[in-house]
Parts: sequence; structure tokens; C-alpha cells
Amino acid sequence: MGNFTFNETKIKGVYIIDVKTYGDNRGYFMETYKESDFKADGLDYSFVQDNQSSSRKGVLRGLHFQKTHPQAKLVRVLKGEVFDVAVDLRKGSDTYGQWVGVVLSEENKRQFMIPRGFAHGFVVMSDYAEFAYKCDELYHPEDEGGIMWNDPAIGIEWPDVGEIILSEKDKVHPSLAESKIEF
Repeated sequence: MGNFTFNETKIKGVYIIDVKTYGDNRGYFMETYKESDFKADGLDYSFVQDNQSSSRKGVLRGLHFQKTHPQAKLVRVLKGEVFDVAVDLRKGSDTYGQWVGVVLSEENKRQFMIPRGFAHGFVVMSDYAEFAYKCDELYHPEDEGGIMWNDPAIGIEWPDVGEIILSEKDKVHPSLAESKIEF
């Protein structure tokens, strides 16, 4: 038995990953990624970039994607707690426009595997959070896109965190219907 349990969600290709931790009175140890274990379960990615951000409660980042250089992402929380969301934008997918979300926290140590062809976003539920993720494609700033975080046609059930804090870019993203984006 490996150190990962891969749980496919209601959307094909999106996984919640539970990670085995080893702890004692000194703290804990865990593997966060092991290529052979991921490949053995059909998650065959070559990650080329790692990113990390910090945010305060109520910050909502998303829903983001890259238009011509889509990224698969393996996301996790180092400190605090977030609600993380993936929205299916794959052309011809039975679940196009549907979303799946998961609470990621430093306590549950879960990870979220989001394949290419999805919009991604999260909201910070704790007072502070540090968020890290691996990408299988480099970030291209000129290629970024987004859809509005509260598009009623998608209907994401965001947790109540009080005031939502958005970047100027995230305030003006179009709806999914207006963006007409499909991968």
C-alpha cells in the first residue's frame, strides 16, 4: 500500500488525494508527490513549475485557466484552510460547466488533482492560508483567462466566509456563457 489514496470525484479526471502521514511527538512526515505512485493510478503528469501563495480570510482567487497552454494542477494547503474548486471546461464533456469542490487544510493534508481543461479557484476560510501547487505547463501571463466566480449558471456553493476579496482582474471575468471557452 502506497502513501496516497486516489479518490476520483463525480467529474472524471478530478481526484481528491488523501496522503498518509507519519507522526510522533516531534511532528510529522509525509510524501506530497511520488511520480511512480501517481502513474500507477493513472495520473501521468510531468510537473514543470511549483507555485505558492498566501492570502487572508475571504480572499477568493479564480476562476482561472490558461487559454492555449492549459495546466493540470496538483494543489494543497500548507497553512490554514481553503475551499478549492474545479470547473469542467472540456469540450464534449458530459460534465461541462459542472464543478467539484473540496476543503483543503493543513490538518487534513488533502490534495486536489485538477487535469487540463478546467477553471480553478479557491476561497480562504481561515484567518490566513498558504497554498501550494504543481503545474504541468509553464505559466504564460498573456494566455490567462477566467470566468466569474459566482456565475449562477455554474452555481458553485461557496462557503460563507464573510466579505469576499477579489483582485481587480477577478472582478471583471465574464460568465461561462459569455466566455464560450472550451478545451
